[in-house]
Amino acid sequence: MNNEERTEIESLGEFGLIKVLTENNSTINPNTIKAVGDDAAVLNAGDHVKLVSTDLLIEGVHFDLSYVPLKHLGYKAVVVNLSDIYAMNGFPKQITVSIAMSNRFSVEAVEEIYKGIYLACENYKVDLIGGDTSASKHGLIISVTAIGEAKKEKIAYRSGAKENDLIVVSGDLGGAYMGLQLLEREKSIFIENPAIQPDLDGNDYLLERQLKPEARKDIIELLEVLDVIPSSMIDISDGLASETIHLCDQSNVGASIYDEKIPIDPMTYQRALDFNMDPNVVALNGGEDYELLFTIRQSDYDKIKGNPNFTVIGHIQSKENGIQLIAKNGTQHELSAQGWDAFLKSKKS
Repeated sequence: MNNEERTEIESLGEFGLIKVLTENNSTINPNTIKAVGDDAAVLNAGDHVKLVSTDLLIEGVHFDLSYVPLKHLGYKAVVVNLSDIYAMNGFPKQITVSIAMSNRFSVEAVEEIYKGIYLACENYKVDLIGGDTSASKHGLIISVTAIGEAKKEKIAYRSGAKENDLIVVSGDLGGAYMGLQLLEREKSIFIENPAIQPDLDGNDYLLERQLKPEARKDIIELLEVLDVIPSSMIDISDGLASETIHLCDQSNVGASIYDEKIPIDPMTYQRALDFNMDPNVVALNGGEDYELLFTIRQSDYDKIKGNPNFTVIGHIQSKENGIQLIAKNGTQHELSAQGWDAFLKSKKS
């Protein structure tokens, strides 16, 4: 702690810090197939694999209780972890939940959080099998570990994309971020004048995308029905741009993403304009959509063609060609990530 050389964590950011902490990591157990570096760790379990993923949600960093209902928070804490299991083309089976809280929280408040946790367990058919509780000097911390399974021949890593693969995204993007902007706007207005009640009418879709997101279990089930095994996959928690870069880095490839192909809901588009934001920038960098970004072989295109759940937004190319965003006029720009990073002062939310 007294070393003369001091590197500030914010100079690295979240993923830079992870790289420093794990670059010398090695595994000694033969059943550890994949350790750090993907959406979930992969463990050999005979004729299938076990998947394990953990996430933290910290008050003041990941959520604001001035507008996040406790039940919604419990639900979201589970869903964001289940999304990592689906992003490996697997299915979650169990979770553990650890929670630390200050003395400002009552038993009834914690029970409300667990109502959301149990609702998520019911909706996604997973079991709560353990965890831990502790006191906290400041605020609320929730840690969820998700445990899942996948068939060995169907597991999708971030590292499997190949040149000429198609890049596909589920659903639409940017809604969660615009929901956050609406909530933050109304909070600011309320702080300035507590007599003014929040005006959120007509924005249910965006608010639900932020406060009560859903993991795309249906997409994994649909891919199974269509007999499509993604060559690579990642969930969109930090923004499309950031996740595309992660996928390309892990696969050692480049990519072309077509700006006009990025799926944006009409409400997201309009609210972005209302906030004087570029809707495509919101979709690229907003984060917390928990959609799935994946690649498929061109030979599988006919299986997903015309399906409203999927949008082909680009293709994989050689690493030498870089990761490019193709504008509507055909010009190319290097894709950069500006999404969520808890360690950066310039974070978006």
